[in-house]
Amino acid sequence: MTTSATADEFERHRPRLFGLAYRMLGSAEEAEDAVQDAYLRFSGADRAGIEHAAAWLAKVVTNLCLNRLTSARARRENYVGTWLPEPVVTSDGTLGPLESAEQREAVSMALLILMERLTPTERAVYVLREAFGYGHREIAGVLDLSEPNCRQLYRRAVRRVGVPQARFDAAPERREELVASFVAAARDGDLAGLEKLLAADVTWSSDGGGKARAARRPVEGREKVVRLVVGGVERFAAGLDYMAVEVNGATGLAAWAGDTLAGVVAFDLRDGLITHVRVVVNPDKLEFVRRQLASS
Repeated sequence: MTTSATADEFERHRPRLFGLAYRMLGSAEEAEDAVQDAYLRFSGADRAGIEHAAAWLAKVVTNLCLNRLTSARARRENYVGTWLPEPVVTSDGTLGPLESAEQREAVSMALLILMERLTPTERAVYVLREAFGYGHREIAGVLDLSEPNCRQLYRRAVRRVGVPQARFDAAPERREELVASFVAAARDGDLAGLEKLLAADVTWSSDGGGKARAARRPVEGREKVVRLVVGGVERFAAGLDYMAVEVNGATGLAAWAGDTLAGVVAFDLRDGLITHVRVVVNPDKLEFVRRQLASS
């Protein structure tokens, strides 16, 4: 097969491979690197020994991610402040079709954070089973494990992740309305307006990669979050422009300072109220979204 044909064949699989790697790693940048490494292996492999390219590539990407997860876990243990996954704009199909609440939940920041509880192998089993519908026999082939072992790993992963609360119970129009109202109330310093939008147990998490402008620890409770939002807008965000975007399957915001992407905000909703606000301002985690928005 020619180099061009190999590249064309690989490109047909790239979106699915990226979706697999991102769910495994919680990092768009590292997912891109893993997929590129898989391409190099694919282009140099003996094609006669590859019966099904999709299965072969899924196995390669999974194992590349397992290697990366081991070092990533060590880095995250020493991370300054709150660690959040790299946000991804999902309205362009980057992470595959998100037509149901379950599909949106599978790429949510909340679930990616919960999966940090899992060992690398548990996470691989969970992602392959939950997000890609692999049977336990197929998973065993990918990971070179026995089928009973994979079943046990899956049961353990489900227990550790738990049953996440629904975060997408409102219609898309209502979600967009809530987010727009949140921005308006924050800009106006409307404390009462913000209180009406936030659940009593709302949490604010921000990832600045150690930057002082991001809270080092999550802030919990409606009154504390309202004060944080109003004070933050006054000090840091008064001159920003906000654009509604679909972030990890949910309505979110991209905040711009001129031509610079200053942050991405993702919201969890329940019973018509905002229950969690996740803010990523670490510039290292914004490059992928910036490129996505620039090309849209």
